[in-house]
Amino acid sequence: MKIMQTVPLPHPAPHRGIAAKLDTVLGHLVEIPAALLVVAEIVVLLAGVTSRYALHTPLVWSDELASMLFLWLAMLGAVVALRRGEHMRMTALVGMASPGMRAFLDVVAIAAPLAFLAMVIGPAIDFAQDEAFITTPALGISNSWRAAALPIGSGLMLLVACVRLVRVGDRKLVLGALAVVAAIAGAFYAASPMLKDLGNLNLLIFFVGLVALCVLSGVPIAFSFGLATFGYLALTTSTPLEVVVGRMDEGMSHLILLSVPLFVFLGQLIEMTGMAAAMIAFLASLLGHVRGGLSYVLVGAMYLVSGISGSKAADMAAVAPVLFPEMKARGAKPGDLVALLAATGAQTETIPPSLVLITLGSVTGVSISALFTGGMLPGIVLAITLCAVVWWRYRVDDLSNVKRASRGEILRKLAIALPALALPFVIRAAVVEGVATATEVSTIGIAYAVLAGLLIYRRFEWARLKPMLIDTAALSGAILLIIGAATSMAWALTQSGFSGQLARAMAALPGGGWMFMAASILVFIVLGSVLEGIPAIVLFGPLMFPIARQMGINDVHYAMVVILSMGVGLFAPPFGVGYYSACAVSRIHPDEGMKPILGYIAALIVGLILVAAIPWISTGFLK
Repeated sequence: MKIMQTVPLPHPAPHRGIAAKLDTVLGHLVEIPAALLVVAEIVVLLAGVTSRYALHTPLVWSDELASMLFLWLAMLGAVVALRRGEHMRMTALVGMASPGMRAFLDVVAIAAPLAFLAMVIGPAIDFAQDEAFITTPALGISNSWRAAALPIGSGLMLLVACVRLVRVGDRKLVLGALAVVAAIAGAFYAASPMLKDLGNLNLLIFFVGLVALCVLSGVPIAFSFGLATFGYLALTTSTPLEVVVGRMDEGMSHLILLSVPLFVFLGQLIEMTGMAAAMIAFLASLLGHVRGGLSYVLVGAMYLVSGISGSKAADMAAVAPVLFPEMKARGAKPGDLVALLAATGAQTETIPPSLVLITLGSVTGVSISALFTGGMLPGIVLAITLCAVVWWRYRVDDLSNVKRASRGEILRKLAIALPALALPFVIRAAVVEGVATATEVSTIGIAYAVLAGLLIYRRFEWARLKPMLIDTAALSGAILLIIGAATSMAWALTQSGFSGQLARAMAALPGGGWMFMAASILVFIVLGSVLEGIPAIVLFGPLMFPIARQMGINDVHYAMVVILSMGVGLFAPPFGVGYYSACAVSRIHPDEGMKPILGYIAALIVGLILVAAIPWISTGFLK
């Protein structure tokens, strides 16, 4: 997988010159509003926190307005990402093709999203029109103001894709790619009567076969998921497609996900204000003389910040920009960095306060406080297995030229870094003490970083704010479009009856509790690779937990195994959405992480087996 790139342009022709000018106009039309939306979200949420906690007069409309603006931010961010070539795609196989085939597949990677956008824009318009009958409770305005982001964003992406095809310059290449996409779509359409008689075999055809074909051909991940879902529902069911758009809306505009762009921006602020440099200098003075020292810091940092935002993408966005530049400077390979970042995302799935834990407790009736207590030690067990791999990989590093810092130097760097090191504790305290929600807390971090940059570190580059805000919108749009497409796919799987059939099949397995536990691990790894954790929990939690209880498995023990299994699937390539988020957040060529992550995934599985085999790890501290 790689960041989507425009095919190199030959000598300009008149029509390509016009397309280039149109592309520039589109850039100004979309990037400025997207950047302003990031600012607006920060202001609205920070105003809500300040009014509620300091003035004791809650703004009842702040969350509602933030949610409305968020969908616009997600869609305009996706447009910016498409224009800039920053939607995520797998290119492991594409890179091995001949130059001619590689160029052809690069154009297919533009043509296939064009097909999806042409398919979705009509239902998106219908959905927005239907939302006109709903009035928002706090603001008292039509919900179509929010829902209009879907058709407008889809229309702008459609226009951007057309402009990109025109700018390719090779007519044969463009026509060939369009012909292949049209031929595949036509073949599926012609086979529709036959597909309707195949029942759940269509799940394999669309959600395994078609997704694999698209992903391995280099089509961006979000559009691969969207094509499979729309194709399945349009050709094998009578479901109105605007319902699917509604599920995409639900997946992309969940307010807890607003922490993604805000933590992305916070990470950039930490770097720009010099806070990152201060923290890294201190950490390097502590562990710089240890082989792989900053990799251990990465594992620990993810453990500390995990769960603060409610989103793994936001957690990674808070850590990666701080640590990665120094780790690269010390010789760490980019592929190993993104692999370890993704692995730590899976490792920390059970660390409270985790939205996955809260959701699981809500839908299964398991005590949330018990889940919070039980989730700490499993994360430590997996951290130890990851650190073992880090030790093995860096055991022969040459540190002969590395000088161990003196105690005085460490204390001096600690004093400089103390305001920066306090940031994660300020953020966590704000959540635990009820000052701010998991979504709002990122704005407290942003305000803290701005004040620290201006007053303490005396470094604040105002000229960088605009590109930072645009980068935040583009990266967030790329991530959120994947989540929206994955949510609609999860809903389609639910409607098929697949979830109930799977639960019944697992209950009938021989071997009792141990076989059920082993099957659960395998099933939830697979589910985690195609679904976000929350949709999978909502779908399968109420079905699987009663079976586990009947087999004598403790609820908290089973919850930890289920969540960690989904985490492994979620962050394992080639289909794990979390892995793509890690690649996007770290801005590292995702193909580079494919090989290094295998060792980390193996370590996670070893840790998962230990958690599954030793119930005390999950239940030992319960009262």
